[in-house]
Amino acid sequence: MEEQSATPRNFEQALARLEEIAAILERSDVALTEALELCAEAAELRKFCRTRLSEAEGKLQRLEELASGEIRLETLGGE
Repeated sequence: MEEQSATPRNFEQALARLEEIAAILERSDVALTEALELCAEAAELRKFCRTRLSEAEGKLQRLEELASGEIRLETLGGE
């Protein structure tokens, strides 16, 4: 089994590894032990991604063009 359980540097890297794990698990020739290890790694990656998404959600901002043509930066979820 290819060992890649190091902490990902960013969301994109974690998501790519999750996709890789899914592809491996879809094969019918994966040993049970390897499948369990991959599932555990996937659970950690999911947690990492969820944390990063929550952080990003708090930072989302929207540019709104006002009738006057002025651009206003508004944080989503309240002001």
